[in-house]
Amino acid sequence: MVIFLQVAKHFADMNFLLSQYNVLFWKNNMGINQWPKSEQPREKLLQYGASRLSNAELLAIFLRTGIKGKSAIELAQELLHRFGSISNILDTNLKSFTQVKGIGSAKYCQLKATVELVTRHFNGKVEETHSYNNQDVVKKFLLCHFFNLKNEVFACMFLDNKNKLIKIENLFTGTINQAQVYPRVLAQSCLENNAAAVILAHNHPSGNLKASQSDIDITKKLIVTLKLIDVRVLDHFIVGKNEVMSMAQYGLM
Repeated sequence: MVIFLQVAKHFADMNFLLSQYNVLFWKNNMGINQWPKSEQPREKLLQYGASRLSNAELLAIFLRTGIKGKSAIELAQELLHRFGSISNILDTNLKSFTQVKGIGSAKYCQLKATVELVTRHFNGKVEETHSYNNQDVVKKFLLCHFFNLKNEVFACMFLDNKNKLIKIENLFTGTINQAQVYPRVLAQSCLENNAAAVILAHNHPSGNLKASQSDIDITKKLIVTLKLIDVRVLDHFIVGKNEVMSMAQYGLM
């Protein structure tokens, strides 16, 4: 009986390997439209949702078509190999993007338009909601706002008396410290925008979310300054590559 089970397992393993070989064969030797429906990226998205697709499959849907001798999936894989990540692809410039054979300026325009649509989507979400009362929306919005910035930027979300967004503005660029973030400039911007409250934010391009002593000191200084003009500082967010940290949540204000 034991021998029979071992033989059965061996054949099951062989069948699995053979099926995987067949999948690789038709993926490498046939156009996407000749693949089984269940394996075609658009069909998979419709059936299972976008989250179930690989980066290459999502990019293939964006590209729509491949080039002679190379499917959209293979072209997508080449983009990922060349740029290293989805983030780097979305952040690339026209010259670098169009150096890939089969990729032209039209695709670059589509790419940048897609990024801008996502940005406006999150802008709209913040505008439609009570900003501070929905911290998750604010965090997603800030990730989008600071997306792939190479330098440290200090931004301010100006809010009305219902904590809804009036506008967001980048006020300072460079290392965030007391010498480069001017309370007077922030106070003036609050008055110009008729803000009742603000949410402060700056990014750490390194991805490190730990608040420095300078971050803590300037935050406290800004709170004192804005209190003189009856403007509340609700939070100060530090934005990394894929995460956002609330200084208020950690008692750093």
